[in-house]
Amino acid sequence: MSRPLSDQERRKQISIRGIVGAESVAELKRGFNRHLHFTLVKDRNVATPRDYYFALAHTVRDHLVGRWIRTQQYYYEKDPKRIYYLSLEFYMGRTLQNTMINLGLQNACDEAIYQLGLDMEELEEIEEDAGLGNGGLGRLAGEAPRRASMRTLGLAASGYGIRYEYGIFNQKIRDGWQVEEADDWLRHGNPWEKARPEYMLPVHFYGRVEHAATGTKWVDTQVVLALPYDTPVPGYMNNTVNTMRLWSARAPNDFNLRDFNVGDYIQAVLDRNLAENISRVLYPNDNFFEGKELRLKQEYFVVAATLQDIIRRFKASKFGSTDSVRTVFDSFPDQVAIQLNDTHPAMAIPELMRIFVDIEKLPWNKAWDITKRTFAYTNHTVLPEALERWPVDLVEKLLPRHLQIIYEINQRHLDHIASLFPNDVDRLRRMSLIEEGGIKRINMAHLCIVGSHAVNGVAKIHSEIVKTQVFQDFAALEPEKFQNKTNGITPRRWLLLCNPGLAELIAEKIGEDYVRDLSQLMKLHEFVDDDLFIREVAKVKQENKVKFALYLEKEYKVKINPSSMFDVHVKRIHEYKRQLMNCLHIITMYNRIRRDPAKLFVPRTVIIGGKAAPGYHMAKMIIKLINAVAQVVNNDPVVGSKLKVIFLENYRVSLAEKVIPATDLSEQISTAGTEASGTGNMKFMLNGALTIGTMDGANVEMAEEAGEENLFIFGMRVEDVTELDREGYNAQKYYNRLPELKQAIDQIKSGFFSPEEPDLFKDVVNMLFHHDRFKVFADYEAYVKCQEKVSELYLNSKAWTKMVIKNIAAAGKFSSDRTIKEYARDIWHVEPSDLKIPPPNEPRDAVEDKTPNGTAA
Repeated sequence: MSRPLSDQERRKQISIRGIVGAESVAELKRGFNRHLHFTLVKDRNVATPRDYYFALAHTVRDHLVGRWIRTQQYYYEKDPKRIYYLSLEFYMGRTLQNTMINLGLQNACDEAIYQLGLDMEELEEIEEDAGLGNGGLGRLAGEAPRRASMRTLGLAASGYGIRYEYGIFNQKIRDGWQVEEADDWLRHGNPWEKARPEYMLPVHFYGRVEHAATGTKWVDTQVVLALPYDTPVPGYMNNTVNTMRLWSARAPNDFNLRDFNVGDYIQAVLDRNLAENISRVLYPNDNFFEGKELRLKQEYFVVAATLQDIIRRFKASKFGSTDSVRTVFDSFPDQVAIQLNDTHPAMAIPELMRIFVDIEKLPWNKAWDITKRTFAYTNHTVLPEALERWPVDLVEKLLPRHLQIIYEINQRHLDHIASLFPNDVDRLRRMSLIEEGGIKRINMAHLCIVGSHAVNGVAKIHSEIVKTQVFQDFAALEPEKFQNKTNGITPRRWLLLCNPGLAELIAEKIGEDYVRDLSQLMKLHEFVDDDLFIREVAKVKQENKVKFALYLEKEYKVKINPSSMFDVHVKRIHEYKRQLMNCLHIITMYNRIRRDPAKLFVPRTVIIGGKAAPGYHMAKMIIKLINAVAQVVNNDPVVGSKLKVIFLENYRVSLAEKVIPATDLSEQISTAGTEASGTGNMKFMLNGALTIGTMDGANVEMAEEAGEENLFIFGMRVEDVTELDREGYNAQKYYNRLPELKQAIDQIKSGFFSPEEPDLFKDVVNMLFHHDRFKVFADYEAYVKCQEKVSELYLNSKAWTKMVIKNIAAAGKFSSDRTIKEYARDIWHVEPSDLKIPPPNEPRDAVEDKTPNGTAA
């Protein structure tokens, strides 16, 4: 088999990644050498590959800076409505290649690095993933794709979050077990960020509340400083560069220095860490609420700093520059939209009320009206264990004034409900912001709904569940408030960057404009029966598979058959995502091969990857079980190359960019009604993988777009799950009825996969029989039968590839550009623009260097 093209070779063929001009290449080489010498203080005799990466990153950043400044100047002059995205998680991955693509520099940089005698792919691999998120929430929510679309659509948008010193942990697999290591992603520095100490802001904690005739004051607080770090976020080929501002906690110079008075100066200085711990580490939990004081500090820290920043910027604008405070803030919702990414930044609602009422002296009703019109809330989960409910005692201790404001919001809210539904005490209990049972808690989702003018889910089925089940009372009260905004992915990263061969093949057939308007992929329907196109699509997929097989052989020392079906299941490890059902299917396939080795079997390489939250025992046991099964399967000579099982260590964005283009079959098998949306499913679809999945999350809309016959849909629908809950789920019934399921479970239970410790997986078996909320056994039979259909189709390469083309052609809806246009028009009430801001070297008309307090204000 011929050697697959390297990314660098492939990119040289692709016009949509920028034109290579001798002058631009020479300029990039000069910039590279300048940074190597003057920024890094190295020459080629002593420079390391990491030095070369940094020199290249600084060179590319040089091409951003002028555009970044111009964008901020333009926003100051035109004063458009600003969109602020508040999130505790930003799962960004790597920046270098994405930036080169958006600036149209990819090919020129490739050529410059080649002429310098260096390897671009090696330099790209050196960059650390910015893993400031857990997965679903941090990746899909925006954080990366949404910000990418905001800048590309010309929206004046900023992302706000925390600059965690340690991101999502690095996962090591040792003897089949997950072991966590700290993700010290900043240890070598970050060439993409710019510290802004001149905009450092105070954030208050603890203290007490004083009420006086002149107003309410929050006094005797402990102060932590929020130091902003700005990262430029470029649009695709439009010279627009927005800003992501991440806050880092710093102790003030007088922090605990009263201790110095008793002679313990050293301890006083050491105690500064207590304040700075706020931004030290990301909580590594996905879809699980952990009510720790540090987590609440993080949530309020980002909210308090961000709202000060937003109000400062608003007051500096022409809309905020009048003498009357009350007049000033009348226009606030017309100029400011704040999107709450899940409930983590929910404290923004009482914080803005505190600023308006206590500091700006607005009347309550006016402040509340402005607050509601400013905020919108995106819900990301319907799992009850994931919904935030903060203990009242903790909030009272940490944020006493905010608790008073929440109580006031709740009282007015309940008075309104009582006026509409007299004597309906149960409704008041269900809709209260305060949960009274046991430990008194604040329901943060209820706070978000009451304090926002719009609430949205992230897929059609998820939004329907939010309205009809999770928040049914609120939706009945204000049905117009509830919306759906199906998630999307950015085609710049998830096609141009990670799958250049397919990107160019599509461009050859339908032109390059699809990169900005993914709906144009529909034109590919014309080529579904084109034999040449079918062969070319299959060839690109095979090249990607060969390349990934070589990567697996190098990293995992396992020889992979690149002609086997690459069956991939990569996402956070969680019971509801049902990696266990995949594992049972692996065991079933293994047993079938062992039972009749001569029988035709379509070769498979099953690839599973994902991290388990460190405290999630069952998820860690699932990882151990998969690795134990892999150990047996991969070393059984009877099986040979027919079946291989790989657990991908430390699955992350940069690894996703490798595995997704090589995937044949995408596993999206969550229990119907549990996955909010998913975006991995969309990435696989765009990159030419077929989906096996339940009617859950965005799978439903993928089936609508491509036709259900072009996906492998199986298993219970939401209504079936509801009915099974009503009847009572009995796992034993399926175990007794299905011989292959019984055999697989008996093998796990007997220690077949853990002979040195036969009882190792007793907790997994016990859960499957007695505590399985996600009903693995109920869908097992349908899943196995559906997998047989997958194998049958895979034998017919032409028919398989035709279905692949139909899926790619139907992927246009799942662009984050479409998602953001819907947010802009329906929630933020702004119109996306295709305006191109003049680049730094072109004359400007209305834009002048007159932004106050610095151009990145």
